[in-house]
Amino acid sequence: MQTLPNPATSKPAYSQMSTDGNIQRRKTRPVKVANITIGGGYPVVVQSMINEDTLDIDGSVAAIRRLHEIGCEIVRVTVPSIAHAQAVAEIKQKLIQTYQDVPLVADVHHNGMKIALEVAKHVDKVRINPGLYVFEKPKPTRTEYTQAEFDEIGEKIRETLKPLVLSLKEQGKAMRIGVNHGSLAERMLFTYGDTPEGMVQSALEFLRICESLEYKNLVISLKASRVPVMVAAYRLMAQRMDELGMDYPLHLGVTEAGDGEYGRIKSTAGIGTLLAEGIGDTIRVSLTEAPEKEIPVCYSILQALGLRKTMVEYVACPSCGRTLFNLEEVLHKVREATKHLTGLDIAVMGCIVNGPGEMADADYGYVGKQPGFISLYRGREEIKKVPEDKGVEELINLIKADGRWVDP
Repeated sequence: MQTLPNPATSKPAYSQMSTDGNIQRRKTRPVKVANITIGGGYPVVVQSMINEDTLDIDGSVAAIRRLHEIGCEIVRVTVPSIAHAQAVAEIKQKLIQTYQDVPLVADVHHNGMKIALEVAKHVDKVRINPGLYVFEKPKPTRTEYTQAEFDEIGEKIRETLKPLVLSLKEQGKAMRIGVNHGSLAERMLFTYGDTPEGMVQSALEFLRICESLEYKNLVISLKASRVPVMVAAYRLMAQRMDELGMDYPLHLGVTEAGDGEYGRIKSTAGIGTLLAEGIGDTIRVSLTEAPEKEIPVCYSILQALGLRKTMVEYVACPSCGRTLFNLEEVLHKVREATKHLTGLDIAVMGCIVNGPGEMADADYGYVGKQPGFISLYRGREEIKKVPEDKGVEELINLIKADGRWVDP
């Protein structure tokens, strides 16, 4: 039963789809997390989370370092107790002493004010979950929430959140208001139902408290394990922020996406859809696998959308009866020889029908034009024809001749 009205929606959910092939990113304020900036037009930031117990200092340091070395720009650690919060101080110092100062986020959940206040001294950002930060015990017999009751709990949240906000504000540090579909507060569930609207209202309640304290170093997330719910929540949040004159950056993720191919597809469907609409400033792919497996997926999503260039872009046709060589085998050979050349676009095309046209945007092309021979292209220009067994070698020589080769 809903006892408070839903805010009226006067227009369709937020969308900023491009019609010119370029993604028009939603304008957001820059939020500093140590030496990394989220939002403000900066490149979309890649995040992940270690799964070590934070009390294991050495294990946590090693896990953070493994992630950072392969491109994870911000690393999150779980902080379920004061002891864990104090351990983070040692982790931070050991990273600085043995490696470098990696931007760290503390994940704080149940009744977390004391924990959050302690760990805020030692990290660069604190993530809180509005549904759990102040626990609301459900009443099975409840038939309504009066406005007075709603406001009373809201005031309790403000009192509990205020010390953390003031601490982060004084230290110049960031906060993520991290709403999860599966852990909405009792009030929000009762009032708005298990809906994207409830997720948005939960975030807005905390946002308004922070703004009343003149604190805006904020990032927002609205994660769900179901892609349609996650997409709807972020679109609605972007729309509401636009209506309210808010410009906070958004942290995208499909929570509990699972593992393997489907976990990757599910994450890509949610994160990629929103990024293509211009929504999103930082991402985390949540896989039930080693955290290091998440980073390549993040970069692949960003590369596919043209938002970051972190590897070679390969253009290859799917093969058909016209193909004049073993396309799968040749693509593998080309990839193994050139995959370290970050920033290049290389096309491997099986025949002349689609070759030059479909690969027009590539820097280099490898095309089967006649049996036993390969035509090598620089952009749209055919440079030379070489025997098939020399194709990969001659492609490398062409790249070298242009001064664009670097040794692996």
